[in-house]
Amino acid sequence: MLMHYLKFFFLVLVCYTGSHALSLENKYPSYAYVFNEFDVTEDYLYNSTFISFVRKNEKHLKRFYLRSLERGETLLPMMQGKLMEDGVSDLFIYLSMIESGFSTDIVSPKKAVGLWQFMPATAKDYNLVVYEHYDERCDAVSATAAAIKHLNRLHKVFGKWYLAAMAYNCGEGCVNKAIKRAGTDDISVLTDDRLKYLPKETRNYIKKILLIAMIGESSLIGVDERLEIKNNLIEVEIEGSSSLNDIEKLINMKKDELIKLNPQVTKLYKNRFYKIIIPIEKIYAFYLRYELPVVEKIEKSHMITHTVVLGDTLEKLAKEYETDMDEIRVVNHLEYPFLTVDSLLVIPVTQTKFNKLVK
Repeated sequence: MLMHYLKFFFLVLVCYTGSHALSLENKYPSYAYVFNEFDVTEDYLYNSTFISFVRKNEKHLKRFYLRSLERGETLLPMMQGKLMEDGVSDLFIYLSMIESGFSTDIVSPKKAVGLWQFMPATAKDYNLVVYEHYDERCDAVSATAAAIKHLNRLHKVFGKWYLAAMAYNCGEGCVNKAIKRAGTDDISVLTDDRLKYLPKETRNYIKKILLIAMIGESSLIGVDERLEIKNNLIEVEIEGSSSLNDIEKLINMKKDELIKLNPQVTKLYKNRFYKIIIPIEKIYAFYLRYELPVVEKIEKSHMITHTVVLGDTLEKLAKEYETDMDEIRVVNHLEYPFLTVDSLLVIPVTQTKFNKLVK
């Protein structure tokens, strides 16, 4: 009888995993291209650990993708061009996106700086100048050139691009040790959350890169999958200082029709964010022309990154970085005050605090 139930449980698990993988195929039609560029076999889409990660993280990573895309719009052509010129897939822009959100002067709590989040020692290895008043890690061109050299060297060591990405995160020694312990370099084994051959940060790091690349590339080749579509309508976010008058002009839509779709929007309050409905055919006009207004309250001149850990709250982070809870919320477009573990936040800080963190 026990064996019967075990077989039944296994069958249910296989069907459940398979149905979600098929859902990912439909949602992210670029997955095969993305996996190929990172030397990942297509069957990883059916990996239960990866499926679980996608289900837990795709919503906030889609929001992060949109914010980063706005921030890095002027940088992307240069970065993609340099990557492809030097034999690295242009999809490695998503590694930079995960690292920095495309902020050129951002600094992490571990004192990594810039688009590609170079530590001081690694920056020195690639001849990036780091002085008290001049940091070449903040120079987009120089930092990208150094990142390409670093990635090419890691690929030469490991032979697969997903291993190079992992080593970029945790170091060559860490990845070599994991491969030796596992007896394989298979991504399914190395990212298994039960076996734990690699640190949790690195296991999630490669999954984040693959997922955000699937989000980004799928948005370019088909129906925009970044937001849910119902009855040819789509939900977008605006800031309260905007008005429906502003939106209808931007997307060339009659105000009466816009109001009919959004009867709930009677009064908007500045520094708050609202969801409104627009026709799907207006989505590209919206994203090309609408920019979330800069909130006047934000006066901090520098930004750092922070990866959310268990126990983090807006109040705790504001105290730790000597900043304001509302500023953190606004910069990261947080609709609710709740934080998601392992998500990347951008924290506005003063010049003084920034200098303390990078020393």
